[in-house]
Amino acid sequence: MVQVAAFVLMLSLALVTPGLSSRQCVLTGKWTNELGSNMTIKAMNAKGEFTGSYNTSVTATTNEPTESPLQGSQHHTNQKSQPIFGFTVNWNFSDSITVFTGQCFVDKNGKEVLKTMWLLRSRVENITDDWKATRVGTNVFVRLQPQKE
Repeated sequence: MVQVAAFVLMLSLALVTPGLSSRQCVLTGKWTNELGSNMTIKAMNAKGEFTGSYNTSVTATTNEPTESPLQGSQHHTNQKSQPIFGFTVNWNFSDSITVFTGQCFVDKNGKEVLKTMWLLRSRVENITDDWKATRVGTNVFVRLQPQKE
């Protein structure tokens, strides 16, 4: 009986696992990160280029954050199910720009996740202040609304 149960378990895993790994992660749509920032990635063109908008929930300035444009690209030769991408956000409310790079994953539960690393560059008055002009960090985004299949 134990051998039959083990065989059924192994067979079930063999049949289910390929379905999870073959699900494609899609960048387009609405995403939120662990800090409460939201972004929308619009349709991608044939070259893998996309535009969208970013609403940050955090800022190092005294200005009120406003929706800012983003533009980026997905590695267009990568036809894999978990693509790599990059995008730039040109902040409307400050003298700074952030570049993000990352990969779109489907986790073991079938949930899409964007794992990113970013560099934020702020304008400084002179070269002696250059040391404090760049920040680096990471964000994890999850889909706000499930992608319709």
